[in-house]
Amino acid sequence: MSPLHLSFYSAFTLSSLGLAFHRTHLISALLCLESMMLSMYIALAMWPVENQTTSSTLIPILVLTFSACEAGTGLAMLVASTRTHGSDHLHNLNLLQC
Repeated sequence: MSPLHLSFYSAFTLSSLGLAFHRTHLISALLCLESMMLSMYIALAMWPVENQTTSSTLIPILVLTFSACEAGTGLAMLVASTRTHGSDHLHNLNLLQC
């Protein structure tokens, strides 16, 4: 395994572990999700370079677009939960309540 692949795998794994274990604030969960998307973007952007192909160069742009949409939606949820509940603590949010 090359050092490049190891860094992608370790970045994705550390982000998913951070998402699994540090679920106190909504902003920390959003940062972990952004880190996961960024590691996937870099891995997909480097994949055609490693294989010397140009057929799948549109996929990283699509992943980056979805990542920007996810970040915008997450920040909107952060603002809405802060306005309604007063903080961004995840244990204050009751998802079963309308």
